[in-house]
Amino acid sequence: MNILITGGGSGLGEAITRVLAKDATNTIYFTFSNSEKNARKLIMDFSNTKSIKCDFKKESEVDSLVNTIGSLNIDVLINNAYHDNATRTHFYKIPQEDFTTDFNNNIIPTIRIAQAAIALFRKKKSGKLITVLTSGLANTPPLGWACYTANKAYLGSLVKSWASENIKFNITSNAVSPSFMQTSLTSEIDHRIIDQMIADHPLKKLLTVEEVAETILFLTKASSHINGVDILMNHGINIK
Repeated sequence: MNILITGGGSGLGEAITRVLAKDATNTIYFTFSNSEKNARKLIMDFSNTKSIKCDFKKESEVDSLVNTIGSLNIDVLINNAYHDNATRTHFYKIPQEDFTTDFNNNIIPTIRIAQAAIALFRKKKSGKLITVLTSGLANTPPLGWACYTANKAYLGSLVKSWASENIKFNITSNAVSPSFMQTSLTSEIDHRIIDQMIADHPLKKLLTVEEVAETILFLTKASSHINGVDILMNHGINIK
């Protein structure tokens, strides 16, 4: 398969790239923004990976990626990239422009890339879209994450639209919603809070990026009957 992973050069994205690249029959295209060192190492470790510089904040780089998707002939698009501006305060204190900036830096590029991928998939009569969400956070947003969770909820709605509009072309759209993981996005959190989270966790361990990557691997191979699904990776906390 030819697979495009946005934000595949670091954090969860790097884990996804590594897991999918273990299958030598896959060709993995991954985008990176500030993680050029990681991108070079991935290419050295896996000959079937190819990096694409694409900063979602730079329209010209997004334009270039969108215009390239057709020639990559991808079979799977994994929407993982997200640039967080680390606005960590109460909703009423967040400047309006922060919401606009976050939306333009994350949602608009994702929409444009998905549109290009779907156009290609419709011609091929086949394709898979897989999107990383955070339904757990969206249901109970923590303090300071209003922009992030709002954007992820928006993407969650798009995942369903893509699923219902395109299944007749054998195109599926699914999502994965991980619970808290230790990545660069959560690196600001006090280690004492992390320790307490682990102590209170029923499994006594936090979710790892590798576990999420393995779930995404499953979705790349899943039957087309699995469509419009959001896989919650939160140790069943939502069971009532």
